[in-house]
Amino acid sequence: MHSHSPIKRRVSRKIYVGNVAVGGDAPISVQSMTNTNTNDVAATVAQIKSLEDAGADIVRVSVPDMDAAEAFGRIKKLSNIPLVADIHFDYKIALRVAELGVDCLRINPGNIGREDRVRAVVSAARDNGIPIRIGVNAGSLEKDLQKKYGEPTPAALVESAMRHIDHLDRLDFQEYKVSVKASDVFMAVAAYRDLASRIEQPLHLGITEAGGLRSGTVKSSIGLGMLLMDGIGDTIRVSLAADPVEEIKVGFDMLRSLKLRAKGINFIACPSCSRQNFDVIKTMNELEARLEDVLTPLNVSIIGCVVNGPGEAKETDVGLTGGSPANLVYLDGKPASKLTNETLVEDLERLIRAKVAEKEALEADTIIRQG
Repeated sequence: MHSHSPIKRRVSRKIYVGNVAVGGDAPISVQSMTNTNTNDVAATVAQIKSLEDAGADIVRVSVPDMDAAEAFGRIKKLSNIPLVADIHFDYKIALRVAELGVDCLRINPGNIGREDRVRAVVSAARDNGIPIRIGVNAGSLEKDLQKKYGEPTPAALVESAMRHIDHLDRLDFQEYKVSVKASDVFMAVAAYRDLASRIEQPLHLGITEAGGLRSGTVKSSIGLGMLLMDGIGDTIRVSLAADPVEEIKVGFDMLRSLKLRAKGINFIACPSCSRQNFDVIKTMNELEARLEDVLTPLNVSIIGCVVNGPGEAKETDVGLTGGSPANLVYLDGKPASKLTNETLVEDLERLIRAKVAEKEALEADTIIRQG
C-alpha cells in the first residue's frame, strides 16, 4: 500500500506530555479520557491500562476535588502512560497535582479564575516542567463573551483562547497546546482554522460531546477529517458516549485512513455481495475481535470474490481472495496458499500473527544494526 500522505501538516512548536512529543514533526498522538470515579484508584488504573493496550498515547483524568488530586497521585505511580489532569474551578487542585507528577495540566479559561490564579498555575507548571492545555469549550465560555456574542460562535471561542494565550505570553510561558471545541462541526472547524493561523503552538483537536458510538464517530470523522486534511492538528481526542477504548480505535482508524499514522492492522474489506465465496462480514468481525491486541502496522485485505480480490491482495501484506473450491491467500502480494472455509478465521489469524512477528523481528534487527 502507498504509505505517503499528501497532507502537508501545519508547522507547530513541539512540546512534551511526559515522554510523548506533541507538535513539530511528531506523529499525531491519540488520546482518551477515563470515565471511572477518580477516587477509585484500582478502577481508574485498570481503565488506563486498557486504553494503553488499545494504543493510546496519552490519557486524561478528571480531578474535580482535592480528594481526587490525592488519588491521582497514586494513579500516576501505577500508570505507565502520560497522564493529563483535567482541572476546573479550583486552581489549587492544579498546584497539588503538579507536585504529584502530572504530565500535563488541562485548564479552562472560562472557569479557572483571576489572573493571579493563572499565574500560580503557570509557575507550578514551569517549576515542574509541565505543559498546559488551554481547553476552550463552547459550553463554558466566559460570561462576558457570552454577553458580547449572544451565543457560542467561532469568534467567541478564538477570543477566549487568545485571552488565555495572552496570559501565558505575558508570563513568557510557551509550553502549551490549545483546543477550541464545540459540538457543532462547523463552529469547531472554523474556530480551529482561525486559531491555527494565529499561533505556533500545537492544537488538540476534538468535536466535544459528539454523541454515541455511531453518530459521534461520524460527526468526529467529518469535523476532524476536515481539519486534518488541512494539515491542522497535533493530537486528537474522539469524544464518544461509549467505552473510551472505542475512542482510541476510531482515532487511529481516522489517522490511518488519511495515512497520517500507522498503528495496528489496516483492514481492506469488501461490503460483500452474492459473489462472495465466504462470509465476509462474519470473517471480518471475528478477525477484528481476535487481533485487537496487534499494534504493529500491517495491511490486510479480505475480499469475497475474484473481481477485486487479487488486485487488492497484491498491494497488502496479507490478502484473502474468495474462490471455489478454496480461497487464495497472498503474502506480500504473491499467491502463497489456499484456505477452506471450515477453519478460515483460525488459519487467517495464524498467518497474520506470523507476518506481524516477521515484521517485528525485521524492525528489531534494523534497530540493532543502526545502533
